[in-house]
Amino acid sequence: MNKFDVGALLILLVGVLAFQAAIVVAEFNYGEALDMTFMFFEAQRSGKLPSDQRVKWRRDSGLKDGSLQGVDLVGGYYDAGDHVKFGLPMAFSVTMLAWGTIEYRKEITNLNQMGHTLWAIRWGTDYFIKAHTQPNVLWGQVGDGDSDHYFWERAEDMTTPRTAYKLDQNHPGSDLAGETAAALAAAAIAFKPYSSSYSDLLLVHAKQLFTFADSFRGLYDDSIQCAKQFYTSSGYSDELLWAATWLFRATGEEQYLKYVVDNAVYMGGTGCRCAKPSFKGGAHTSTLKQYQAKADYFACACLQKNDGYNVHLTPGGLMYVRDWNNLQYASAASFLLAVYSDYLSAANAKLNCPDGQIQPQEVVHFAKSQADYILGKNPKSMSYLVGYGPKYPVHVHHRGASIASISSIPSLVSCVDGFEDWYRRPEADPNVVYGALVGGPDQNDDFNDDRSNYEQTEPTLSGTAPLVGLFSKLESLYGNTSYHHQETPLPSPKSPGVSPVKFLHSITNTWNVGKTTYHRHKVIIKNISGKPIADLKVAVEDLTGPLWGLSPVPIKNTYELPQWLKVLNPGADCSFVYIQQAPQAKVSVLSYHF
Repeated sequence: MNKFDVGALLILLVGVLAFQAAIVVAEFNYGEALDMTFMFFEAQRSGKLPSDQRVKWRRDSGLKDGSLQGVDLVGGYYDAGDHVKFGLPMAFSVTMLAWGTIEYRKEITNLNQMGHTLWAIRWGTDYFIKAHTQPNVLWGQVGDGDSDHYFWERAEDMTTPRTAYKLDQNHPGSDLAGETAAALAAAAIAFKPYSSSYSDLLLVHAKQLFTFADSFRGLYDDSIQCAKQFYTSSGYSDELLWAATWLFRATGEEQYLKYVVDNAVYMGGTGCRCAKPSFKGGAHTSTLKQYQAKADYFACACLQKNDGYNVHLTPGGLMYVRDWNNLQYASAASFLLAVYSDYLSAANAKLNCPDGQIQPQEVVHFAKSQADYILGKNPKSMSYLVGYGPKYPVHVHHRGASIASISSIPSLVSCVDGFEDWYRRPEADPNVVYGALVGGPDQNDDFNDDRSNYEQTEPTLSGTAPLVGLFSKLESLYGNTSYHHQETPLPSPKSPGVSPVKFLHSITNTWNVGKTTYHRHKVIIKNISGKPIADLKVAVEDLTGPLWGLSPVPIKNTYELPQWLKVLNPGADCSFVYIQQAPQAKVSVLSYHF
């Protein structure tokens, strides 16, 4: 069995897999719902927004994040209805986005949604790159949940402390660093067909973060204690195995597979995640079959075929795990089941449960039932995806949705005004936060659409992220063929927005050696952004000769400013030279920090 065959046995080992099911008339427009999920990610953006931002009530915010600690942490996503940038759920959400993209690349492309998908991923990964300032340093959070929750104000008006918190060798966080490594590795696979240089950059950070996470063990909420009451860590072993598996899938390097297999029992790996049932023998077959057994157990429990040890269902048929924000568990589980049905189908296998054998089509049909419940097929006839259908929550526990935008009220909305005039108002939200998956109903299918009922009406990144893959899959199987979306441009190899530098090319010398002509090329890099630029990385492609003046990094065709030049100030320039006989090299911006 070659390394990629083995990798395919694990949860992540993916590709475009064939799955045939009977086509039926769709009750819901999954393509429309998919587009709305991207709108939610745009609504959660922090930082300087691009010109093509579709959610117009969200404006630039958090533009000084990290400045108190001397680091640029502008960007990333707000977690939920508040304005804290929690690293753990953000990393999980990006992993889920990337996983859905890898599994359903063809389906997403056919829906003309690959541009939005990659931009949603990149808004997170660009932030993670910023937050990973040194090999063993990761800034894991911006903002404090306690102080943030005392304020009801727009992100554009934030007056709450924007303290940043980091992990390092003395303050480890293997769970957060591991999940971020997984997100970057998964994103590297997603971006590979579109920007190999960006994909390579993501892998460099993913590898370093995994090494950091594994070498310096500890729970992140012991180091960032203010996160404990909001996102308590249950341990770091699963994130280490998760990251190693993604890295194996992204690189094919045997060391990562060996890590997953060798630590399966010690880290409880055979009790988590799921594996693809396609065995062809090999040294790791026994251990990998244990992973598969746990995947089968999970699927059987969801489909109520596990000898009484089943996931609880509400009377309306919704998987129910806990009172607070239950739909995030249902959405993630449904995505897993959709993927697992593909794995079973591709292996020509069936799911053997204690209470009977299940066909792959039955597995995906159950996932569909959960998606349909979310979109309105439930006892309340309410869509829990905000903006979808005729009836959905209109008192969402979300600051930006509940307060009129700055285009309507340009003046500051204070904390007191926010609570008195907006939080407590009985009217519907002035801004519709399209694509937000709220917490959802209780175990009896009851739902109270009240802004103060945060357990049921607050949306989260981690709840919406799995829906991208799930809706893409369902649209391909049951979709309304009349749905069409205008294609969105894919992310370019440079960071979003106008390039902050200008490249001025010239030939300063030419000479002949025999019949061969050589040229000395000079490139001036001029800062035209009006802001100091740090960590500038450029791609120099089609280069056949030596280069001086830039420092190479361990990524193909990628260079950074020399060590003595940490920052390129506004209006300043630097230069490099290279020699070759061919036409000039192609130089472009890869990434940078303001």
